[in-house]
Amino acid sequence: MTKNSTSSTTSKTTARWTGMVPVDDTALAVTDTGGPGVPVVYLNGQFATQGYWRRVVAELGPQWRHITYDERARGRKSKPSADYSFEAAVRDVDAVLAARGVDRALLVGWSYGAVVAAHWAGRNPERALGAVLVDGAFPYDWLDEAMEQRIRKLFRRMSWFSPLLRPTGLTPRMTAEQQADSNIELGRLSRACALGPVLDGIAVPARYVVASGTSLGSRGDEQERIRAGLDAVVTRNPNIKVSAKVPSNHGALLRKDFPAIAGAVREVAALAREGR
Repeated sequence: MTKNSTSSTTSKTTARWTGMVPVDDTALAVTDTGGPGVPVVYLNGQFATQGYWRRVVAELGPQWRHITYDERARGRKSKPSADYSFEAAVRDVDAVLAARGVDRALLVGWSYGAVVAAHWAGRNPERALGAVLVDGAFPYDWLDEAMEQRIRKLFRRMSWFSPLLRPTGLTPRMTAEQQADSNIELGRLSRACALGPVLDGIAVPARYVVASGTSLGSRGDEQERIRAGLDAVVTRNPNIKVSAKVPSNHGALLRKDFPAIAGAVREVAALAREGR
């Protein structure tokens, strides 16, 4: 990567745009702030919406080009699909970038979105300026048969009130089984033998922002043990470092520790400019 690596992303000024991007059998609700700045694409948590990023976007300001979107069946406008697989989520990144005419971008992913960002950056080193991985993409074998049953039970319990919240966009238009299947697939993809090689292969600057405490469905120190899986990755790959360890838990850090996330974005962009 050369020192001019980010210049090609900032040469074209684009107007603000909000609309639907068709992909496969569905369409995604996308917001593009436009402008001549470095494109930053935000990848949501598994069942979250693009609105979760509003504090990070505001903290970075208008000198960046912010692209947010709601995944399949998430939010109030993105349409349902027959495919909620992880590979579909990775394909959706390409669809959004193509629709908005963006060749190279900096990816910021939270939770599930961090795993998507890691895979996309690893597969597209010539297009990824870098990645910020927010409390996700930790290689750890947390999924076993007992955990799988806990996940299915959790989503069955949530299914009685989820339909009431769907018109607000706070819950996805997916069945309890579909949500559980997606979460279980994430567990398989997060195993050290699966995610470790993906992270080892990242050839662009990547920075983690790591939360503290628990997340939805976790018990005791489970989440901190999962986060500890990052230690070996940082040792093996010099492109990956921890930018910040913040006090907020998994669900609160976008709301409370958004300055740390914005700081990691600036750090990665600076490294991309330097060709590192």
